Amino acid sequence: MRPSSMAARVASGCSSAALAFFRLRPLGRAARLAPAGRSAFGATAACRGRLVDSVLQELRSRRRVRVSARIGLQGTKELSDSKIEKRTIQKGLLLEFHKDSERSLLAVVERPDGKKNWVVTDQNGILSSIKPQQVTYVVPGTMDFDCSRIAEFLEKAQDLLDPTILECAWMELSEKDKSVTVEEFADIVYGSKESLESYCAHFLLSRDIVYFVKVESRGSSIYQPRPSAQVDELLRRKLAKEAADKELEEFVHLLKSAKALPLGSKPPKNSWLMEEKVKQKIESLQAYAVDACNDEQRRMAGNILKAMGFARTSSAALKLLINVGYFPVHVNLDLFRYDVQTTYTEKVLSVAEELLVDCPDSDKHVRKDLSNLRVYAIDVDEADELDDALSATRLPDGRIKIWIHVADPTCFLQPRSILDREAMHRGTSIFLPTATFPMFPERLAMNAMSLQQGTDCRSVSVSVILHPDGSIAEYSIENSVIKPTYMLTYEGATELLYMNLEEEEDLRILQEAASIRAQWRRSQGSIDTAMIEPRIKVANPDDPEPNINLYVEDQTNPAMQLVSEMMILCGEAVAAFGSDNNIPLPYRGHPQSNTAVSAFAYLPEGPARSVANISVLRAAEMDFRKPVAHGVLGIPGYVQFTSPIRRYVDLLAHYQVKAFLRGESPPYSAGDLEGMTFIASMHVKVARKLHSNSLRYWLLEYLRRQPKGRKYRALILKFIKDRMATLLLVDVGIQVTTVVAAGKVGDEASVVLEMVHPRDDILSVTEIAQDTEE
Repeated sequence: MRPSSMAARVASGCSSAALAFFRLRPLGRAARLAPAGRSAFGATAACRGRLVDSVLQELRSRRRVRVSARIGLQGTKELSDSKIEKRTIQKGLLLEFHKDSERSLLAVVERPDGKKNWVVTDQNGILSSIKPQQVTYVVPGTMDFDCSRIAEFLEKAQDLLDPTILECAWMELSEKDKSVTVEEFADIVYGSKESLESYCAHFLLSRDIVYFVKVESRGSSIYQPRPSAQVDELLRRKLAKEAADKELEEFVHLLKSAKALPLGSKPPKNSWLMEEKVKQKIESLQAYAVDACNDEQRRMAGNILKAMGFARTSSAALKLLINVGYFPVHVNLDLFRYDVQTTYTEKVLSVAEELLVDCPDSDKHVRKDLSNLRVYAIDVDEADELDDALSATRLPDGRIKIWIHVADPTCFLQPRSILDREAMHRGTSIFLPTATFPMFPERLAMNAMSLQQGTDCRSVSVSVILHPDGSIAEYSIENSVIKPTYMLTYEGATELLYMNLEEEEDLRILQEAASIRAQWRRSQGSIDTAMIEPRIKVANPDDPEPNINLYVEDQTNPAMQLVSEMMILCGEAVAAFGSDNNIPLPYRGHPQSNTAVSAFAYLPEGPARSVANISVLRAAEMDFRKPVAHGVLGIPGYVQFTSPIRRYVDLLAHYQVKAFLRGESPPYSAGDLEGMTFIASMHVKVARKLHSNSLRYWLLEYLRRQPKGRKYRALILKFIKDRMATLLLVDVGIQVTTVVAAGKVGDEASVVLEMVHPRDDILSVTEIAQDTEE
């Protein structure tokens, strides 16, 4: 078994310290003395055997002054190897045992502990009970060893523990293909089998992971030199591990340095991503923090946390990333957990910019000019994408005509284009308290595609004439041009309605139409699901204490009801248009509940009744060939059509309808629509989860900052078990569970906060008893 080139280089390079230990000249000297015409390596190889032989001969011939003698150890010349191997544990012996998975200690046996175990005093002076399986080595020649001498024994051993001895010994033994016991190895390298030398031989061999492998033979531990190829591979791994350990040490130093800096001086996030090796480690911590790591990231993150003195938990990883400034305090982990795309590729952005520069309107010649109408766009005050607006008038016969104007993004897009595919794989715009991630690139979505006040805007207008009872008498859909007159918030529109201004007659007509539509839908069995909904906008979210603006929206608000009714009316009209013209569309339906609407009539109108109604709803349905009755809305068919800038399924409906208006075949079959709707819907579910989780986090953060002891008005929504109830904090819009002493569903109660932890999603409240309140 001849050593390989790598192993030969290592062995021929036995350290000067090792050879000095043998009191011989370094191998490098022998190489330099090689005859002319022979390489240094060849000279080394030629004299290697003679050199090792001379080492061993000198070791055996010298009479060394043994260190073990100086500390009073018994000699072992009279003990055979077999006797050493078969020695039983007894009082006074010095042995090595596994303290735990990472530590081995020397100890002196004190006394038996039961039938099998032994009480020992270890090198730290600590008494322990150990099992026989924990014993890794019994040091020969150590009868009646004094435990106070263990420290001195270890100190003397340090003089003999040169790991490079293994390299030279492996070269000799591998050439002879010879296996050795610990004591034989001690005799070869130290010229002695006595206590100290035998222990040092055991220490080196038992911790060696490169040159020797332990095998069992008739109860004895034998160490066999590994094959050269295996040594090569193990050396490579060892060097790689040493390099990785060094990288880890340097990275931990970076973390500790960043952690020690004041908040405003921490390195920016992008500085951790510039160097690939640092990037891999910080991203491993990030993946570990969001429980989305692979095996390699889990191993790397675990090593980093251990080196930093942290527990190996996702919360510890998050805390560390916040402490070094990589994450802000209020980081939204769901963005990483669900791998949300918050940016666009250069290619997508480039295509969007080209459209902004040059986008001719292919429908210009058929657009109807409706710019003379008074147009109301009503939305939340921070709406970034404005995609619908309303107009109304009273016809000479007294009937009401309504226009629902919808932004026309399809005039910028082609089905199956790069922007269309991008929108499909996003499914929807994502609205969070801290940011908006639009379905299309921002400049396109929020400027060119959106309706703009006082500007001629391309749109698709759905016009409806109502019967006096609120049902649809006539409808039409056409390409149009509008000029929005008002951009109103719900609060602003409600104020205008209450003011009842003569010049805002069109707005009053819209309110009247909404009212008769709601009555008609109720007559068709619609179900009231209006709730109190919170809305939060967070300014400077990366600050430790950002500004939180809370809005609690009552969906019975007149302006909100007006807009809601008009959107439902539009969906019903588009479904009828699709049905009348056999157009494949994403028709939405909802079967009537098996529970009659009147079953909850005893509950007060509002959230309590809505929660009861929602609890008995059946699963929604979709069809892509014909309308499906929508029992919840109380209409014969429904197609979402009013948000094509922020909902991809709405955009699909626009593609289909617009093609029909141009006299073309629809671009998508029913099967196509079903597949694309499925893809988009998966992303919509993620977006809803993101919105829900983020909203709840910031609601809890808002509550955490409130004065201790503040009372909150709560509404009992339902009972879960006995007096355990779900409450709605009316002034905040969040639901919570607690025990209430009295009351029924729909009654009010007063509560105070007990505990709020946003990051752990913990909110607990306690009801205030009536006598305490007074």
